[in-house]
Amino acid sequence: MSADPAIAEPAPRATRRKRAAPSVTGLKPVSVVHAEPASSEVAKALLDYIFSGQVAPGEKLPSERQLSESFGVGRSVVREGIKSLGLLGLVEFRHGGGTFLRNANSELLPRVIEWGLMLGERRTSDLVEARQHIERVTAGLAATRRTDADLKRIKKALDAMGVAETTEEFVTADVDFHLAVADASGNTVLANMLKNIAALLRVWIHRVMDAETSFTGSHGEHTPVYEAILAGDADKASGSMAEHMDAASGRLMATLKSSE
Repeated sequence: MSADPAIAEPAPRATRRKRAAPSVTGLKPVSVVHAEPASSEVAKALLDYIFSGQVAPGEKLPSERQLSESFGVGRSVVREGIKSLGLLGLVEFRHGGGTFLRNANSELLPRVIEWGLMLGERRTSDLVEARQHIERVTAGLAATRRTDADLKRIKKALDAMGVAETTEEFVTADVDFHLAVADASGNTVLANMLKNIAALLRVWIHRVMDAETSFTGSHGEHTPVYEAILAGDADKASGSMAEHMDAASGRLMATLKSSE
């Protein structure tokens, strides 16, 4: 007996297809080099996109979905790449609002390009560690080589930290202090290494101080460094700077992790 056509099996429903995210002008699939994590390649591609002028400071970056489609990689890889730019202080994350290019000062953007290879938490940690050692050495050298002019410059920065009323004022004085100590060391190679990352240091210190309720703790860590340099005690200057660097680096890494 043939089946009644009136009660024939219903036709299968068409499978719903996900709508592709709109492409982003200026973004091309990334070429993943096996020696580098895919997220680093994404971060570098994002740097190229940002510095091409297609996104202005304060503007929102394309969504993770759009970037994933444009780069041809998974969203988790895109997320890690964006996180790297966050570690550099180039972008900020707004809860529920997306990722935005920071309104950075003019000196930061060229430095981000210079330090573009310092992408990812591991490499950021390595840079922080390198700074710790450089600062410790320069402080020790400064104690035995400083001039009266060097002492005045270091003291001026220390005093400015003590009376700073805004984060920007404190950060400027903080960076000036460390560069003054580096110059007082008499070692131009070490001093120039710190100067080359001065803009990045400014971003990091700014992020830490924004999270602090007072400048007193950080200011207090700088005081024994100056006093040891003034006294010409290299061992104490080096040790005091090492203690400050340990504390400052701990605050930085805690701030970076809390912002993820």
